[in-house]
Amino acid sequence: MNKEAIDNPDLFNSSLNTTSWAEVILPLAIPKTYTYSIPQHLQSKARPGCRAEVVFGKNKKYAGIIKSISAIKPAYETKEILNIIDEEPIIYPQQLQLWNWISKYYMCSEGEVMAAALPTHLKLSSEAIIVFNEEYGEDFSDLDNEEYLVAEALLIKKELRLPEVQQILDVNHVYPLIKRLIEKKVCYVWEAFNEKYKQKKENYVVLNPDFSSEEKLNELLNNWGKASKQLELLLSYLHLSKTEGEVTQPALLKKSGASAAQLKGLTEKNILLIEKRSVDRVENLPQKVSIDFELSEAQKIVLDEIDAVFKEKNVCLLHGITSSGKTQLYIRQIEEQIKRGKQVLYLLPEITLTAQIIRRLQKNFGGNVGIYHSKFNNNERVELWNKIKNGEIKIILGARSALFLPFKDIGLIIVDEEHDSSYKQQDPAPRYNARDAAIFYASLFNAKVLLGSATPSVESYYNVEKNKYGLVELNERFGGIQLPQIEIINIRQVAASKKGKVILSPQLKAAIEEAVTNNKQVILFQNRRGYSPFLICATCGFIPHCENCDVTLTLHKFSNKLHCHYCGNSYPKLTTCPACGTVNWMEKNFGTEKLEEELENDFPSYKIARMDVDSMRGKNAHDTLIKLFEQHRVDILAGTQMVVKGLDFENVSLVGVLDADGLLSFADFRVNERAFQLMEQVSGRAGRKGGQGKVMIQAAKINHPVLLFVQQHDFKRFFDFEIENRNRFFYPPFSRLIKIILKHKMKEVVTEAADRLGDALKKDMNDFVIGPAAPVVNRIRSLYLMDILLKLPKDAHMLHQYKKVIANHFNLLHTEKKFRSVTLIADVDPM
Repeated sequence: MNKEAIDNPDLFNSSLNTTSWAEVILPLAIPKTYTYSIPQHLQSKARPGCRAEVVFGKNKKYAGIIKSISAIKPAYETKEILNIIDEEPIIYPQQLQLWNWISKYYMCSEGEVMAAALPTHLKLSSEAIIVFNEEYGEDFSDLDNEEYLVAEALLIKKELRLPEVQQILDVNHVYPLIKRLIEKKVCYVWEAFNEKYKQKKENYVVLNPDFSSEEKLNELLNNWGKASKQLELLLSYLHLSKTEGEVTQPALLKKSGASAAQLKGLTEKNILLIEKRSVDRVENLPQKVSIDFELSEAQKIVLDEIDAVFKEKNVCLLHGITSSGKTQLYIRQIEEQIKRGKQVLYLLPEITLTAQIIRRLQKNFGGNVGIYHSKFNNNERVELWNKIKNGEIKIILGARSALFLPFKDIGLIIVDEEHDSSYKQQDPAPRYNARDAAIFYASLFNAKVLLGSATPSVESYYNVEKNKYGLVELNERFGGIQLPQIEIINIRQVAASKKGKVILSPQLKAAIEEAVTNNKQVILFQNRRGYSPFLICATCGFIPHCENCDVTLTLHKFSNKLHCHYCGNSYPKLTTCPACGTVNWMEKNFGTEKLEEELENDFPSYKIARMDVDSMRGKNAHDTLIKLFEQHRVDILAGTQMVVKGLDFENVSLVGVLDADGLLSFADFRVNERAFQLMEQVSGRAGRKGGQGKVMIQAAKINHPVLLFVQQHDFKRFFDFEIENRNRFFYPPFSRLIKIILKHKMKEVVTEAADRLGDALKKDMNDFVIGPAAPVVNRIRSLYLMDILLKLPKDAHMLHQYKKVIANHFNLLHTEKKFRSVTLIADVDPM
């Protein structure tokens, strides 16, 4: 990488009179960048960060990003750049540096990072064009009738697009014919670019300037004829133009109750005019900074401590207990950055958390705030991208993908709920952790990073103890309210007396009734969606499995089907057992659907809602339910992790955790950490205002140490317990993990490939290699899986060398014909 060229985009100006070459990132999973020569007529336009139209392969066109420009000629022949698409770079040098760091650290290509970073509509699509081959000549005697028609049209027009070929032949399926023409060398296929992003246009209604004076307008109105509906429409326009300023056609027709035909009549009379104007898809609010709250004395002390940490360190961990007012501290920090003219990135682990926070931020900062997440359409994303790039939007609130936005001058990155595993991208590549990448990205701007959590990750707190991060603690709730009282219910004793699986214990039912009777609200947490996680035949023990994955199927009552939560396939609900023919089915365990049904049966007069992936469909479904709960139009909210994370409800007095054992039973070294975080976070939803809340945890293993730490709200003791175990077994933060995943449709092939790769790695890495072994779910989407785990020392130089070794062994394995189709994935710092 030519770092000097990235840091100084005008470097190329010194060599305008000589040929120069561009290193181009293509949006493909290819291992390196490619160099293209820049033609003389494009050298003044070519700059790092601009999109360049290039050919890769025989004739496939791509819009790549220029990474750097050099006057040094490569030692091989290069293709020319066809065109420079942008007048100005669409990304800044810091983004190119971020892409490069992510690709190296997380062992992926810069093309994969580019594909994830750019909005879809900035990744231009190519359209196939059929081009006449002049060398064929004009003798079409060997062609059939359809081929002759297309060839004749090509001779005249020289090139045709697919819809034109379809129109000539009056058929839709033209690919076989085009293939025949290519084989006969009559034509060849070329690719042309389509710009996907289109500016939104809207019709605005304006008064003809001839009637702009009051005198002319009065004359028009006083001499009006019989068209009374048109007169009403004109009067409505005059009223709207005075009250609103600008009048859109839809607003005018709605206000007046008139039809489009009546408006057309006024335009034909040249009284009103229609203008098409470009408008923003993203709502524009007035830009303001108006802080409407006062910090408590404890918060003021903490705010000063954060400022003091930032004078010494670039990263500060804010460990504030639930409901301590961390968001208010974030807002004060944002206010300071806005005063300095800086931009702020506010990261949240999931878009479900943005609804409440965005209302708070817009209340304080108005149109300075923008939201960026996956539920925005592609055109909205491009408009936000451009507004952030030109500095129009100062504060961006978003999930992990917001990290890739083109910030002009960022001063602060806030990573709220920094412990959350959702910050780690799983599939596809790049498999980056947004929290860790944010710290690197901030360093490029000399910006600060504020990590916030009531339950910090073990790694972050360890970095505090090693003096890498600063630490500020806020140990009292806002308003002086006490942390909730936690009661652990022995569900084993309840199940024994009830002779079966219990969803709601008698103690929890009584507490729910008491809370709702006192006009309070209840949140119930069950970390399984669907109705029943699996069915089992009581006669022969048969359990329905997914055809494509090695997992049991979950019964969903709403769809009355069996669903696979790995590949998304659904199957009809079985009535008879395919193994023994009986109809003796048992439903094992319970999900949120069954919990909702149980609540409706036990509390028929209460208003009950469910919050999980299945019920939260659509762009605004989550926000709508949160508003209903805030307005106390829902008494009991049951849900999965969605109800745990960062939501702030004033009236919740009771929280129930229905299956703590399920949280503590995963085969993963982070199981204790995740269980502690989930239970402590969900308990924090209780008693945020108006008195101490109560949390009831149903569990069979009531003496589990994690439950005792949760009961005492004691993060420090939990950390000391967990860090000792991590050190003993050489797990992070004492080591770096890289998980290698192998996938193939044939079990024998993937097993042999894993054994071969494992043996090769053990020769180079000795005791750092664990496996290979099949994971718990060893087949997903018809592909068999094998895992190899590498526990590597934390030495940065050694880690870099080991990554090279891994990449080399991947390449060696793929040189063998038998293993070329085996997918190899390196997941760095897996979660």
